[in-house]
Amino acid sequence: MGRNPMRAAVTLCAAATLAVPLGTASAAPSTEHTTRTQQTPDPVLVNCSSQPEVRPEAFLLACGDGNSRLVSLHWFRWDANAAVGRGSNAINDCDPYCAAGTFHSYPVTVRLDQPRAWEKDPGERHYTRMTLTYTDGRPDGYPRVVTYPLTS
Repeated sequence: MGRNPMRAAVTLCAAATLAVPLGTASAAPSTEHTTRTQQTPDPVLVNCSSQPEVRPEAFLLACGDGNSRLVSLHWFRWDANAAVGRGSNAINDCDPYCAAGTFHSYPVTVRLDQPRAWEKDPGERHYTRMTLTYTDGRPDGYPRVVTYPLTS
């Protein structure tokens, strides 16, 4: 401890005494942090029944006839700006007509974005755009990337 062990001991004790209050003060949550974590919740996806959903496993795209739906959805991002997941788009080929048609599934990546205040509940936000990217095959006549507006 050098030439003067008493001085070194006093210095160490003083440093420890000062460190305790500083450590306690920095461990307490700041008001700024508390306010930041209490922001509005992440946006929702509004379904055909005007119900909010978060990370749904399935989603009906064709509300009128049910001939297009997203199934087996697994989300790996869902936040204030966007949601991204994977699943399949099950589409009825309506051949020879929709009631007698066959559903075919196509793997897709789903992106939700452009959140806005929801008219039904202005305190809640909902995604207003969905983009599907077909990753392995796609229905005849469909482009590889399809974007849909989402209304509430």
